[in-house]
Amino acid sequence: DQLRREGDSIGAKINILATGVPVGLGEPVFDKLEADIAHALMSINAVKGVEIGAGFSVVTQRGSEHRDEIDATGFKQNNSGGTLGGISSGQDILASIALKPTSSITKSAETINKMGDETEIITKGRHDPCVGLRATPIAEAMLAIVLMDHYLRHRAQNIDVNITN
Repeated sequence: DQLRREGDSIGAKINILATGVPVGLGEPVFDKLEADIAHALMSINAVKGVEIGAGFSVVTQRGSEHRDEIDATGFKQNNSGGTLGGISSGQDILASIALKPTSSITKSAETINKMGDETEIITKGRHDPCVGLRATPIAEAMLAIVLMDHYLRHRAQNIDVNITN
């Protein structure tokens, strides 16, 4: 409410999680699962960044910290966000998106008119102070579409192989 009263906006970070994803979706070079996820999520309006798994925090990790070790019960971590080498690992798929603050706000902004003269503009109408609430189901749907696309491709290419978790 304060942002709306001030006529301003903020960005958002949204985490998207998919559970029960089978092992083997994706490809190791072209059509990597995480590349297709990032592509789809970046196509959403206002998205300015995508992270898979630990994302940008990996720059502060060592290899001994980042690797997803396995024991007899399964993976011990999920820094890779459910993919290894472009292929789903059977772990949860975790992606995060960064959304910019909308620029259509009621605070005045400097711009130029069609003649190139400097002027100010104020956006009129009702605008959300944060598009994160509206973007959440869209991001979830995009992740689901990518996963289903890869599942259907996998089934078409490996019709005699039954993939399970």
